[in-house]
Amino acid sequence: MHFSAAVFDMDGLLLDSEQVSYDTFSHACSELGLAFKEQVYLSCIGTNAEQIKKTICEGYGEGLDYPRLRDCWLDKYHALAVDQALPIKQGVVDLLQWLTSQGVPLAVATSSGKPTAEAKLGNADLLHFFESVSTGCQVNNSKPHPEIFLKAAKSLNIDASKCLAFEDSENGVRAAVAAGMQVYQIPDLIQPSDELKRLGHKVRDSLSEVLLELK
Repeated sequence: MHFSAAVFDMDGLLLDSEQVSYDTFSHACSELGLAFKEQVYLSCIGTNAEQIKKTICEGYGEGLDYPRLRDCWLDKYHALAVDQALPIKQGVVDLLQWLTSQGVPLAVATSSGKPTAEAKLGNADLLHFFESVSTGCQVNNSKPHPEIFLKAAKSLNIDASKCLAFEDSENGVRAAVAAGMQVYQIPDLIQPSDELKRLGHKVRDSLSEVLLELK
């Protein structure tokens, strides 16, 4: 593989945060007397705040007090995932250290908001690896649109076609492929569908496996 830079998603890829998000959304629904619509929730993975709102409101229909649900969910999530350090996924530090040692510039492309993203990466002592952090609040279009990956590539002054992209979610993979990047998917909560696999990206079990391959 020939590449000049690498762009990483954050939640579910660098940080073991997706299960926390899933659980806290489920608990918020229970607390508010709402059904936990799993497929609605799973469709939100990898998308930014505006797209999450749209997906949940459409999935739950009229009568949903979305601000109340959002606030309940985020209060629970932030207590576990922002106010304290999250576990780092397998192979993350070794891969970041190796890429850095090879002089490869690194960026983050996450659908989270910027203060939240920087807090989570800082708590995990990962922020210093990255030259830039592009976030969901800085783009007009959520993943699976490629805008955030194109923004991350531009921040590094590297053409998107010369970037490796690392993702866990379907929405993220579609965004990175559409940006023209060379894509690795490390699935987290959801395994890739046959349809997604037809995009031709690489699917691996962990970033440790990716590191061995790149070396």
